[in-house]
Amino acid sequence: MSSERSRGYWVGWVEAMATRGPGIVRKSTPKRREAVPHDSGRRSSAPTLLIPGVNCWRTERAERLAFLVDIQAYYAAVRAAMRAARHSILILGWAFDPRSKLAPVKSDDGEGPDEVGRFLLRLVAARPDLDVRVLIWKSAIAISATQEFFPHRARAWFRDTPVRLRLDDQVPFGGCHHQKVVVIDDVVAFCGSTDFSVDRWDTSRHLDNDTRRVMPGAVVHGPRHEVMTMVDGAAAAAFGALFRTRWRASGDDARQRQPTPPEDNDAWPVHVKPALFGVDVAISRTRPAWRGRKPQTEIRQLHLATIASARRLIYLENQYLASPVIADALAARLAERDGPEVVLVTTGQAPSWFDRLTMDRTRAVLLERLLAADRYKRFLAVSPESPGGARVIVHSKVGIFDDRIAQVGSANLNNRSGGFDTDSTPDRAVPLGGNSLLVANFEYRIRDPFFFPDLLQYTLFVDG
Repeated sequence: MSSERSRGYWVGWVEAMATRGPGIVRKSTPKRREAVPHDSGRRSSAPTLLIPGVNCWRTERAERLAFLVDIQAYYAAVRAAMRAARHSILILGWAFDPRSKLAPVKSDDGEGPDEVGRFLLRLVAARPDLDVRVLIWKSAIAISATQEFFPHRARAWFRDTPVRLRLDDQVPFGGCHHQKVVVIDDVVAFCGSTDFSVDRWDTSRHLDNDTRRVMPGAVVHGPRHEVMTMVDGAAAAAFGALFRTRWRASGDDARQRQPTPPEDNDAWPVHVKPALFGVDVAISRTRPAWRGRKPQTEIRQLHLATIASARRLIYLENQYLASPVIADALAARLAERDGPEVVLVTTGQAPSWFDRLTMDRTRAVLLERLLAADRYKRFLAVSPESPGGARVIVHSKVGIFDDRIAQVGSANLNNRSGGFDTDSTPDRAVPLGGNSLLVANFEYRIRDPFFFPDLLQYTLFVDG
């Protein structure tokens, strides 16, 4: 598998590949589609795809939904929502480092260091009745060692404080808890691809040598792409119920009263403009069979259903492509004469040697499988790079299917997320009702030179 660099957007790829023979490239320049307002009265076939008990756990209403692209946007929003909390702050994660800076330079309120651990301690000091709980996977020592032995060391940060941190080992041997959720007062909830970790912060510009990405030890980590969602209403309350179920399963058998959201408390950050209003949110999960518990494979079923239903476009951002089941489903659609375009945005090379040995090799095989199926040249696979050519780690887990369904969560396109880890609990699908604004929010990153004329370049995966 070789690559050809081309700056900017799709037209550049077409020109660069014109004399190189077959590759993963569309043969005509796509036209930018204008966004249309959301029409809540317009019927969509999307809801028929979402079947509780099959490919989702439940569907709930969100009066507002926002997409937070990259960590600068997410950390600013979650910090504002936490500051507005009156009853509870509930955090689920794969990793947790209390030294993670919510703002890269200094606190914007003048109250001290803006590390998430210290920020939580300031909140509980100011509001003694605030229920702050952090439930993180009890990672294997080999993995914890790569993170300076966090989250294990985080317990010392909160010892003898009102903040309750618990490490959860209730998974099969070799499995993990990969869910990433934050719930504020059961009125606002976040979920998506990222944790509170020292190597996550970045902007959507993904600049070279951005010193705001400095980690403890004065090391600057590389550019990184993440996507989170934020919801309110009944959808947020459902994530609160989800957290309490996980908390009980982790070893706390005490009964937990579900809070009544304060009627006069709107924890939605005032600076965040919703992308959608009045939408039904389907929450899908993955949980392995273990200790007599039946497996839940809702996310894998949802992936297959949305891939099969797409008419025009399948757009995927993901850290991995390592699931033969998903690859076969995509190949089947590419083999259709009038099937959808398939666009995959992923990391050019995994950052760890273990992932390069396992995930990257599997991805190469599956990309060849998709190339072989792409008789009608509708497949494009790219990886982003910074203006200076540095690899941008794609850690987001996004799926856009036509203008009807959006999936944003923590599930990778690999076998673990399909049924071994509790990986995709926070995944959700949002019926868009014909709204193309959401699709535009993601497609412009690779289609339109107006937005990123000189900021990003991409590696195009082609036949070698």
